[in-house]
Amino acid sequence: MKTEILVNNRSLVIFRVMLSGIFLVASLSHLLNLEKTLFRIEQARFKGIAHFFGEPKTMIIASGIIMLIAGLSLLMGYKTKWAAILLCTVLIPITLTIQVGQITTLGPLFKNIAILGGLLFFILNDFNNNKKNNK
Repeated sequence: MKTEILVNNRSLVIFRVMLSGIFLVASLSHLLNLEKTLFRIEQARFKGIAHFFGEPKTMIIASGIIMLIAGLSLLMGYKTKWAAILLCTVLIPITLTIQVGQITTLGPLFKNIAILGGLLFFILNDFNNNKKNNK
């Protein structure tokens, strides 16, 4: 039995815009502050995770481009499910590399966990397909 849950359209747009903002800002940071981001990776307790995926400098540029494109897609409400999936695939290794193992504070780790929850919302609720089905 499938239950239909109604979501206020304005709240959905606000949520999407606010969630995309962090990825747009992070993408610019990755692309414009490459050395600073590289330094953060090299200082991280679990930097081996970043090295597992490839040369960190290349991964920073690639993740910056992915966050920019998928962040814009999420912002505009275009292919939100796929944008959220791409953003998850970038956010998880970043979180494991940079946030896990921080002994000073857990705030950034739980911020990323909350962001992952927001992305899961758009992955599990494919609003783009619902629009097509409702027309």
